[in-house]
Amino acid sequence: MTPERSYRPPAAREASPRLLLIDDDEKWCRIFSSYLERHGYSVSAARHGRIGKDRATTQRWDMVILDVMLPDIDGFEVLKAIRQKSSVPVIMLTARGDDTDRIDALDIGADDYLPKTISTREMLARIRASLRRATDNFPSTNKNSILLVGPIKILVDAYRVFLAGEEIALTPVEYSLLVCLASAAGKVRTREELFSEISHRQSATQRAIDVHVSTLRRKLGDNPETPRFIRTVRNHGYMLVDSTDDLV
Repeated sequence: MTPERSYRPPAAREASPRLLLIDDDEKWCRIFSSYLERHGYSVSAARHGRIGKDRATTQRWDMVILDVMLPDIDGFEVLKAIRQKSSVPVIMLTARGDDTDRIDALDIGADDYLPKTISTREMLARIRASLRRATDNFPSTNKNSILLVGPIKILVDAYRVFLAGEEIALTPVEYSLLVCLASAAGKVRTREELFSEISHRQSATQRAIDVHVSTLRRKLGDNPETPRFIRTVRNHGYMLVDSTDDLV
């Protein structure tokens, strides 16, 4: 199986952030691309899901903006394919207002889920916030600092996570939550504290915390019924533990 690629935050690159739009609306892509380019972004567009999926999974991007409704395959299938290969930030757009779709998108690994009617100004703010996700609100650390919790190893400044020596790819939101938990390993992080990690960077709700934690658990191979790593503390929040410790 092809290894998942870790996301490198834009701050680590010299060039303008590279964005991929996957949307079949040619007029929207043209207008929005022009707007983003005026604000310093390098933008490419793909108007078919399969083409967009191939480009998103074989080329390096700083962000993917993905429409749910595509003419050949839907955006959820594209998102699943992206998450098998990469942890690049993905913002999904929809003309539908179904909360179930939004939860599904977050569960699969979307970083934000927005209505297609959103203004270009707000979209720009969302993009900037999402791109900051990889660099904002992480613990202050020295160069090459490492967080170790049992078999979990986080190279904080490199934005890389290893489980028992094997690298795993996390979305920026998942990475932010994991670092937040790992920096206080063995102590409870309330939902409010975790919520503050992402609420200013995406249209998040407290429910989104549980969704992201669920996805993070799955990537860590954690069973919520008998967790090795992320334990739920009823009516409080979550705690990251060393699975070799007897903390229950």
